[in-house]
Amino acid sequence: MSDVTMEATTILPILKKKLAFLSGGKDRRSGLILTIPLSSDQTSMEELSATLDYLLSIPSEKCKARGFTVIVDGRKSQWNIVKTVVLMLQNVIPAEVSLVCVVKPDEFWDKKVTHFCFWKEKDRLGFEVILVSANKLTRYIEPCQLTDDFGGSLDYDHSDWLNKRLVFEKFTKESTSLLDELSIINETDKSSGVDKDKSDCALLPSFDPETVLQTGHELLSELQQRRFNGSEGGGGGQGGPAWCPMEEELLAQPQVMKLLDSLREQYTRYQELCRQRNKRTQLDEIHAKVMQVVTWLQGPGSELLKTQQAIGDSMRTAQALQQKHEEIESQHSEWFAVYVELNQQIAALLSAGEEEEVAELKSLQQQLSDVCYRQAAQLESRQNVLQAAHSFHSTTQELSQQLDGLLGMLCADVAPADGASIQQNLKLLEEKLQTVEAGLTSLRQKGSLLLEQMCSPPSWTLEETESPGGDQQDNVQQIQSVMDEMQLRKQRCEDMVDVRRLKMLQMVQLFKCEEDALQAVEWLSELLDALLKTHVRLGDDSQETRTMLDKHRKFVDVAQSTYDYGRQLLQATVVLCQSLRCTTRSSGDTLPRLNRVWKQFSVSAEERQHRLELALSFHGNAERVLQQMCVEAESLDEVDSSGKTLLDRLTMPVIFPDGSEQYFGSPSDTAVAAEGVRERLLLVEERRLQLQETRLHYEEEEEEEEVALTGLEAKLDVIGEELNEREEQEEELEEEQELEEELEREKQDC
Repeated sequence: MSDVTMEATTILPILKKKLAFLSGGKDRRSGLILTIPLSSDQTSMEELSATLDYLLSIPSEKCKARGFTVIVDGRKSQWNIVKTVVLMLQNVIPAEVSLVCVVKPDEFWDKKVTHFCFWKEKDRLGFEVILVSANKLTRYIEPCQLTDDFGGSLDYDHSDWLNKRLVFEKFTKESTSLLDELSIINETDKSSGVDKDKSDCALLPSFDPETVLQTGHELLSELQQRRFNGSEGGGGGQGGPAWCPMEEELLAQPQVMKLLDSLREQYTRYQELCRQRNKRTQLDEIHAKVMQVVTWLQGPGSELLKTQQAIGDSMRTAQALQQKHEEIESQHSEWFAVYVELNQQIAALLSAGEEEEVAELKSLQQQLSDVCYRQAAQLESRQNVLQAAHSFHSTTQELSQQLDGLLGMLCADVAPADGASIQQNLKLLEEKLQTVEAGLTSLRQKGSLLLEQMCSPPSWTLEETESPGGDQQDNVQQIQSVMDEMQLRKQRCEDMVDVRRLKMLQMVQLFKCEEDALQAVEWLSELLDALLKTHVRLGDDSQETRTMLDKHRKFVDVAQSTYDYGRQLLQATVVLCQSLRCTTRSSGDTLPRLNRVWKQFSVSAEERQHRLELALSFHGNAERVLQQMCVEAESLDEVDSSGKTLLDRLTMPVIFPDGSEQYFGSPSDTAVAAEGVRERLLLVEERRLQLQETRLHYEEEEEEEEVALTGLEAKLDVIGEELNEREEQEEELEEEQELEEELEREKQDC
């Protein structure tokens, strides 16, 4: 197969004029048919010559050896142009031309032909020339091999053919150049190995292999499709073999296929080379990045953590340390992101890597993971320590404020107005103390947690745990000293709370005693008021009066107990004031009030008791006088005298020690009590009159009784005698019955 010496792109405007073309048709000798359609316009011989040179460069030597049949269509041209074209064929393709068919117009060139007979010039021209009309051209060429211009059935599209030639030549040129470049790249890599320092551009060919392959496949598909369609279009005349209008000699399907095969082979080798280089480059990049991450984490990253060992001495400094640690974590997070990306890349390579690469990748992955996890564990440990330190300092500050508040409350003077306020202050004091105790417990817990966080090594470590340095020991001592100081402050406050609690309890007791003493005065006043206002009645008889007297004594006992209770409370108040050194407080007017009320009650109670005793004596004597059958006049006079004395007593007021007077009850109550005494006096007077009448009547009855007694005694004697006789008769009857019973038993025995 000959190489293409001329490209269509160089004479593309000439080729577009269709000065000559190869339709794909063949003569009976299987030679190609070259058609030269002459037009009425002047044809440029140079352009026609260039067109013929290009067309004759397409077929193979084997195809050229069969010879060409040239059809010169002179129906629209002049004879001299036709003759010039035929003669030009002698110079252009004399050896390849087998037959020249000049298609003439009907009856147009007959006279001129006689002047120039091409058949006589056959030896000089080197090929046979015949003049033939279009309808007789089928004598030399089968109709199926002729285009429709000559009455044939062969389809030919010059624009389509030209486009495919352009594509074919472009593909041939690019693929040939690409094959050379790929071959050089592959052979260079095979002979010298992959040069790691070679730039990536040295492996990049001038054309994109994928694009060239796609163009070739599309071209081959077009060629094969046309050949298939052409095979169906018709067969050789008279039972001859099937004709293929786009045979490989014309459009070089084998050449395209060979180029595609070679290109695929070289491109596959090139892809493998690129894959190996990319893999090696990727491994080198991963190794470099891994070492970069490891170097930073083991170097600057570790140094940053080593310089951050303090825990601060307050919540503010702890927050500043946390912010600094967040900045360090931010720096580490960038490298951790690179680690995650590298880990993903390594995992992807491990799934498709070779044995040596897998071992190298696993080693890199293990080294990277160990360093990153160790550094992350140290960061987390430091973060936990700072969080625990912040919580510890926060609790310390809160506990210190609580102790300050408790101390301020203890140092303040206690001057409450009443016991309720003292109780409230005492409750508040206890609550503050409990809060302090809870805060100290929380501080101990958080301090222990902080010490544990500081002294325990990270959970992920590949190195031996180092002994605590000087900074660590200082931190431990600082935490312990803070907890000891808070414990000491809390103990001092507890001691002060105990003293304050005792003082406040004594003050509560003092206020309680004062309140109870006042209550005792109130109770005693109420008893006095009840005694004077409601204790007026004296009873209607001795039994009722005696009951009232007993109740009065109990009433007085209650008042006595109330008075004694008040005295004891006031004495306790004096003792508590001395204990509290409260010179400004005293019992005030409570004691004089208590004594004054008690004296008034005592006088009133004595008067009440004296009246009840008089009433009891009066009612007792009156009842005795009223109940006795015989009463002496002196007894009646005594009852009458005691009643009048009692009435006089009811009208008298009670005179208190301060000279004031107070009556028992209201005048109506006194009148009611006096009315009962007067009624009893009336009964006694009636009894006096009854006794006088009874005495007279009794004397008469005594005489009658004496007579009656004499008669009764006589009757009794008679009755006694009768009874004696009856008893004797009954005894005799009993003896007779016993005798009869004995006789009856003897009979039965016999």
